[in-house]
Amino acid sequence: MSTWIKSFCVVAALLGQSVAIDSARAQNYPARAITLVIPFAPGGSTSIVGRAIADKIGELLGEKVVVDNRPGAGGTVGTKAVAKSDPDGYTLLLGYTGTLAIGPSLYRNPGYDPRKDFAPIGLIGNAPNSLVVHPSFPAKSVAELVAYAKANPDKVNFGSAGAGTASHITGEYFARAAGIKLVHIPYKGTGPALTDLLGGHIPMAFAPIPASHPNVSAGKLRALAVTSITRSGLLPDVPTMIEAGLSGFDASLYYGLVAPAGTARPIIDKLNKALRDALASDEVKKQLVNDGTEITPGTPEDYADFIDKDEKKWSLLVKASGVEQE
Repeated sequence: MSTWIKSFCVVAALLGQSVAIDSARAQNYPARAITLVIPFAPGGSTSIVGRAIADKIGELLGEKVVVDNRPGAGGTVGTKAVAKSDPDGYTLLLGYTGTLAIGPSLYRNPGYDPRKDFAPIGLIGNAPNSLVVHPSFPAKSVAELVAYAKANPDKVNFGSAGAGTASHITGEYFARAAGIKLVHIPYKGTGPALTDLLGGHIPMAFAPIPASHPNVSAGKLRALAVTSITRSGLLPDVPTMIEAGLSGFDASLYYGLVAPAGTARPIIDKLNKALRDALASDEVKKQLVNDGTEITPGTPEDYADFIDKDEKKWSLLVKASGVEQE
């Protein structure tokens, strides 16, 4: 037998052994608690989505899924930690547009590559921002806002949750798409931005719909548009940016589940099935819909393709905004 054939046989045997080991691991998986890292502080929309998914997946898999909030540097701290974790299926990450699409361009060295360092499990859904204004602001539609901003260049301020956040980049995206100039006012979170907006200290802001919805319903704020391609169930009478005249505008924030790269495919498949079953359950549907999240399940391949496209899109918007963090 030639040396080449012997080498081929050895490699084939090793590959077969690896597949057998992966299959055995998947059959016994999970054998202990799973940690789901949410790379943001408790209380936000990411925690609401993550905890809803964690509880149901734990129930379906028969092992507890423990939520671990690890905030810092726009979510990149917790995301990097998962990228460096053992690929055994016991440490997962709540993937998010802010960390997998915006962070890699916003930070000089986020410490991970969204395409190479993770094994996508599946999409969860998306949640749009809302463009809201103080009732005293003269514009009652996006068209009126654009006309006002053009007549008053560099005099219209907008608030965001902070420099480089999704709400900030969305504002820059809007200004670029509408051909207007806006002045960015960064805050330390959505709450402080909305507080100043409610007080009339700034005229407009981009805010998550669950945060703005109560104030819009109470007449304390006026919603001009939502940033998704379809209307929100929480604000059904508010048009999308596309309906308001900005062709192709989509600034939805997407959630998904990922594991460290190298996690065995049978484990990924098992987690994908549990995720899709969780998203199909009435209790998870209710929690996510109440949070303004549109459920969009899919395969691991679907999510991998989406991560690639979403990062390309947002990286262009980040570069156009001129924002960069250390």
